[in-house]
Amino acid sequence: MNVDTINTTIINSGFLIAILVFIVAFVRTSIKIIPQERVGIVERLGRYHLSLNPGLHFLIPFIDKLVVVHDMREVPMVVPEQVCITKDNTQLAIDGVVYFQVIDARLATYGTNNYMAAIIQLSQTTLRSVIGKMELDKTLEEREDINKHVVSSVDQASLNWGVKVLRYELKNIQPPQHILNAMQELITAEREKRAKIFRSEGERQGNINIAEGDKMSSIQRSEGEKQATINKAVGQAQAILAIAEANAQAIKLIGSAINSGGGELAVNQILAQQYIERFGNLAKTNNTIILPSNLADVAGFVATALTAVKQTGKTVTLDEKK
Repeated sequence: MNVDTINTTIINSGFLIAILVFIVAFVRTSIKIIPQERVGIVERLGRYHLSLNPGLHFLIPFIDKLVVVHDMREVPMVVPEQVCITKDNTQLAIDGVVYFQVIDARLATYGTNNYMAAIIQLSQTTLRSVIGKMELDKTLEEREDINKHVVSSVDQASLNWGVKVLRYELKNIQPPQHILNAMQELITAEREKRAKIFRSEGERQGNINIAEGDKMSSIQRSEGEKQATINKAVGQAQAILAIAEANAQAIKLIGSAINSGGGELAVNQILAQQYIERFGNLAKTNNTIILPSNLADVAGFVATALTAVKQTGKTVTLDEKK
């Protein structure tokens, strides 16, 4: 093999290699595959030409250029922590997460050179403005309102960037340590206050229940005593009535006995005997004795008593006849 043949072979090999390199470069620059939920931006000679949807696309090599491929899905992005000052001059360290989605790939490419940085900066400035209008307690309580304000402001500005801000979420609100200590003391005092109120309410209700029980017991006891008194009075009245009826019956019998044969003599004997027995017992029961002047006149006493008995017997008889 001579030198000319070798040179020719080398030249041919280099030419083939150049052709292969050109083919590879042509394929790489002309054939583009866009994944699902992506949109590519193509420039022709430095100017916007078209947007590529998902799928296989062919470009003109060295004339068309795929400058960027945008992700059209929802993207969460952390907003770095920053210090915000509330209306009552309290410093808060706050960070959050913003959720956005590219809705116009062309505007996202040419509306701003970095829409992610723009969203972060606008979110931070809007958050500082919202926090500055609120006091500390409201800041901790109204997280939802803060999120809505940030989303509304950032979304309105981001429309020029082809981006839709979906929502904003506060992650952490960190007050200074002395504020946290004061808040903890306030919570502790509030819980102790509630505990005292609950205890006092329980004691009050217990005292009320005891008083109600004593009241009902007193009422029941008084009702029982009242009923017992009524029953006792009724019993005494019935006893008195029974005794009166018995005495009336006895007087009636005595009157009948006196009017019968030998009745007067028997009554005289009984009265005389009772008079003598009562007179004999006077000295036994009392130290001081007051005696009537006619104490020895037993016959006179018996006559007087007998007259009364007769009169009573007549009265009873007349009443019966009536």
